[in-house]
Amino acid sequence: MSKYSVFMTDSIFPDTDIEEKELASIDADLTLSSKQNASTFLKEGKDCDAMLVVYAPVVADVIEGLTRCKVIVRTGIGYNNIDIDAASRKGIMVANVPDYCIDEVADHTIALFLSGVRKINFLNSRVREGVWNVNEASPIPRLRGKVYGLLGCGAIGQRVAERAAAFGMEVVGFDPFVPDEVMAQAGIRRIGDLDSFFASVDAFSLHVPLTEETHHIINRKNLEKMKNSAFVVNTSRSPLVNEKELFDALKEGVIAGAALDVLEKEPPEGVHPLAELPNVIITPHAAFFSDGAVPELRLKAAREIVRTLTEGQPKFWVNRKQMER
Repeated sequence: MSKYSVFMTDSIFPDTDIEEKELASIDADLTLSSKQNASTFLKEGKDCDAMLVVYAPVVADVIEGLTRCKVIVRTGIGYNNIDIDAASRKGIMVANVPDYCIDEVADHTIALFLSGVRKINFLNSRVREGVWNVNEASPIPRLRGKVYGLLGCGAIGQRVAERAAAFGMEVVGFDPFVPDEVMAQAGIRRIGDLDSFFASVDAFSLHVPLTEETHHIINRKNLEKMKNSAFVVNTSRSPLVNEKELFDALKEGVIAGAALDVLEKEPPEGVHPLAELPNVIITPHAAFFSDGAVPELRLKAAREIVRTLTEGQPKFWVNRKQMER
C-alpha cells in the first residue's frame, strides 16, 4: 500500500504518466475519477491526501466531506472552479501553477490582436471563396503610433507589452497593484483610472484575475467609453466579459472588434452567437497550449503536491492569508 493517495478529479490530457511519475517519488498513487460529478468525487476521493484538479468544479460539499486532504492543486493559473472559502474553513491549502505558459499566452494574445485588426480570418475566407479584393477589408489601421492597453500588468501583461512595443505602438496599462518601477521597466505608461484607460486605447487585452471587482468589467457602460475603432482581446478569465453586452456593442458598431480565447460556457452549446459576427475571433481556450507548456504544467502541478506532502506547504499557496487569519 502506498504512503499517500492523490485523487484527480478530471483531465484533458491523453494519460496521467507525468503526474504518476512525479508522485511516485514520494510513494503516492494517483486515482483518476471515474465520473465528473460531486458525488463521485466524494465517494472515490474522500480519503485522499491531496487532490489534483483541472476544470472540474470542486464545491463546498465535496471539500467538507474530505477526511484528510491537505492540499487541492489546480492544474492551471486560475482557481475559480475551487471553493476557496470552503477549503480555508476546512484547513485545506489550495495551490495553482501561475508560472507556466507566460510566453504562450502573450504570443496568443498578440496573434489574436493582429488577426483581428489585420482582418486575417476575413481575407483568408474570401480568398477561399475565390474573391481577391483587399478593399473589402477596409478599414485596417496602421499600428505604429497607436495605443495598446493592458488591463493588468503582471507577468503576462509585461510580455505582451514587449510584443506590442515591437510594432511601434505606445503601451499603456491600468493595474493598481504593480509598482511604478516595474511598469516603467516594462515600458508601460501607467494610466491611473479606468475611464481614462478605456477612452485612450486603440486596442487592449485583459490580464487580470477574476474577482468581484473584475467580474463583467467589459460591459456596455465601459465599452461605450472606448473609441468605435477599438479592439479588445481576452485570453484571461471568461467572466471578465459580459458576452451579451459585448455582442450587442459589436453589432451596433460601439467598438470595431473582439477576439476571445475563453467563453463563459466551455464548450458552448452549438455555435456561440459571438462566433457568428464577422468582427469576432474565437479560439477554444488555447492560449496556454504548446508542446512545452503542457508537460511543464502537469509536472509543476504534481510537484506542488509532492512539496506539500513532504515540506508542509506548496510554493504557490493561494489561500495562505485566509488560513492564517
